[in-house]
Amino acid sequence: MIEDVYAVENIIPEHEPERQFFYIKKMQEIVFAKEQEYGRKLTYHISTFGCQMNFKDSEKLAGVLEEIGYVEVDDEKADFCLYNTCTVRENANSRVYGRLGYLGKLKSKRPEMIIAMCGCMMQEEHVVETIKKSYRFVDIIFGTHNIYKLAELLFTYFAENSEIKKKHKMVVDILKGTDQIVEELPSKLKASFKAGINIMFGCNNFCTYCIVPYVRGRERSRKPEDIINEIKDFVSKGVIEVMLLGQNVNSYGKNLENPISFAELLRRVDEIEGLKRIRFMTSHPKDLSDELIEVMKNAKKVCHHIHLPVQSGSSRLLKKMNRVYSKEDYLRLIDKIRAAIPDIAITTDIIVGFPGETEEDFEETLDVVRYAKYASAFTFIYSKRTGTPAASFPDQVDEATIKDRFDRLLKEVGKYSEEYAKSLEGQVMSVLVEERDREVDPEKNYLTGRLDNNLLVHFEGSDDLIGQIINVKLSECKGFYYIGERYML
Repeated sequence: MIEDVYAVENIIPEHEPERQFFYIKKMQEIVFAKEQEYGRKLTYHISTFGCQMNFKDSEKLAGVLEEIGYVEVDDEKADFCLYNTCTVRENANSRVYGRLGYLGKLKSKRPEMIIAMCGCMMQEEHVVETIKKSYRFVDIIFGTHNIYKLAELLFTYFAENSEIKKKHKMVVDILKGTDQIVEELPSKLKASFKAGINIMFGCNNFCTYCIVPYVRGRERSRKPEDIINEIKDFVSKGVIEVMLLGQNVNSYGKNLENPISFAELLRRVDEIEGLKRIRFMTSHPKDLSDELIEVMKNAKKVCHHIHLPVQSGSSRLLKKMNRVYSKEDYLRLIDKIRAAIPDIAITTDIIVGFPGETEEDFEETLDVVRYAKYASAFTFIYSKRTGTPAASFPDQVDEATIKDRFDRLLKEVGKYSEEYAKSLEGQVMSVLVEERDREVDPEKNYLTGRLDNNLLVHFEGSDDLIGQIINVKLSECKGFYYIGERYML
C-alpha cells in the first residue's frame, strides 16, 4: 500500500546528501503510485524570477524533480508548479503575487495540483506570513538555504496530506542562515552545451541598498576540487562553456580551510581539457586583483568580457552605498584591465535616484560612462527595499527627477554601446551557437550565437550548428546585435 511509503522512522540518514537521496527514492515510489492512479506521467513546471543564481538553483530543482519521476511541461498547468522567486526590487514581489492569483484559479479546478514557492522572496518573514494568510492554497514554502531539500519537503507534504489524514497542511521550511553546501545532487541543464557553476554562495558586502546578504546569507565558498570535478563531469557530457557564479566571485576562497584566490581557481579551470569558454559574474570592484587581471590576460579560454558594476560615479554616494571604492579607484581599475586586455568588453550596473543623489552626483556618473565607454550597461531606478539601511535614508529623490536622469543615462550609455558594437562590424569572430531565433526575422532561417564579448549575432544556418563554436562575419551592426553570415576558412 502507498501508505507504507510514509513509515520511515529510525531509518532516515542524518547526513547530506545521503538524506536527500533517501527521500528521492521514497518520492520515486510515491510518484510511481500516482502514475498508476492517473494513468499518465506526473508533470512539473518551474518559473524562475531574478538573477543567474536563481536560474542555477532552478536547474538543481529540476534535476531532483526529474530524478523523482516528474516530466517538465512549458506552462503552469502541471501537477507540481514551483515559483523560484527574486526580491531584489519591489516590483519582483508584485509580479509573483500577481501570478499567484492565477495559480489559485488553476488549483481551484485541480485540487490535487501542488504549488510550491522558494527563493529569495521566501527569506523575508513578512512575505511568508502574507502567503500563509492570503494564499493558503500554496502547499510548500522554502528559502534559499535549503534548495537541496526539495525531495524531503515533497515527501513531507505527501505524508502530511495523505488520504488517511484527509486534510491540507502547508509545509514551511525556512532557514535563517547556513554554513552548509550540499554537493552531488542531480541537476538539469537548460542547454546541453553550457552550464552555470556555483563557486560560492551568499554575500558579505552589505551595500546599503541591497537585500541580498539578508536573503542569501554570508559568503560560503565551495572547495576548488568539487568545482573542478563538477566542470569535468559536465564537459564529459558535452558542455563547452561554463559560467562561474557568485554574488562576488572576486572574494571566492577566502573562507576555505585552505584559502585560494579566485584568480587561482580561474587558472585551474582554464586547464580543463575539452572546455572551450569560461565566463564569470559578478565581480565587485573592491576585490578585483592584479592577479586576476594577469590570469585573464594569459588564459586561453576566459572570455574577454567582464561585468564590473559601478552603481554610481559619485564617490560621495559610493560611500553612502558602502561600496568601499571611490570613483578614482574604479577608473584606475578600468585603465588596468584595458592596458592588459585591450579588446575586452566591459559592462556594468548603474543605479539612478539613490537617496540624496544630486545633479552633481549624477553628472559624475555620466562622466564615468563617458570614460569607461561600456559595451553595455544594466541601468536601474533605485528601489527602496524594506530591511536595508538605504530604505530609511532621507532625501529620497522625486520621480520626475529620476525619470529625467534615467532617460539621459540611457541615451549616454546607448551612444557608447552602439559605438563599441559598430567598431566590430565587418570582423570575423568566433560564436557559440545557442538557439534558433524566431523574432529578428521570422522569415529567415536564423540562428542566434554569442560572441566572446557577450554580444549576440543572428545568422542563417541549420540546427546541427547549435552547441558548436563557429566563425561568423559580423556583416551588419544593428545597434546592440549583429546580422552575420557563417565564415568558412
